Amino acid sequence: MKTETRHALKHDKFIDQTQQGIGWVSSHRTKVATAVVIALVVIGLIIGITVWQQHRSQQVSNAFGVAMSIYTAPLAQPGAPPLPGSYPNAFARATAAHQKFQDVASQFGSTELGKASRYFAGLTSIEMGKPDVAESDLKAVADSGNHNLSNLAKIALAGIYQSSKRQSQAADLYQQVISKPSTTVPATTAELQLAALYEQTAPDKAKALYAKVKDEDKTGAAGQQASQKLGGQQQQ
Repeated sequence: MKTETRHALKHDKFIDQTQQGIGWVSSHRTKVATAVVIALVVIGLIIGITVWQQHRSQQVSNAFGVAMSIYTAPLAQPGAPPLPGSYPNAFARATAAHQKFQDVASQFGSTELGKASRYFAGLTSIEMGKPDVAESDLKAVADSGNHNLSNLAKIALAGIYQSSKRQSQAADLYQQVISKPSTTVPATTAELQLAALYEQTAPDKAKALYAKVKDEDKTGAAGQQASQKLGGQQQQ
């Protein structure tokens, strides 16, 4: 149906309903006035909620920005004067950033930046030598429903599993990412990680995976890395 026809039908219907409703409005003036007031209150609430959401969005954005500025701050270099905002070592920087990320995750956990903050809280926990704390945060992000963040968390979590000799759990996470890759973690990235895991336990599987990545990404960084790995294996 054409737009002009729809508008005409709506207009005619509006006229008919208006003519029929004049008498009702006159005899129900109080009810009509009350309905209008209620409508205005509802509109006011909607506007208020929108403003509140915008304010909350600005809050979480600012807080996340502060945390990220710490996370990406430079480290002091031996023999050089410290740069403004730099940290003496990675542990000190991770500790400072971790608290900020935790604050954002606690206050705004349901937002996307809140979920991202929990992911970075997990990463900083790893840098601080607290894998148990990191595992808890990363598991939460892996189950958060945000596919891009979930895959990032799974890769980091698999690293924790590898370092704690839970190879089968790590392999399972890599396989999950390979079967459902994302913008943040393409399948070839997870395949390289899984191949590295297999190098010690299943070298034939590792070789097959490296060959697969080499074919899938002939000109990319992943393909080049796989080629180097295959070359090194052939020399051994």
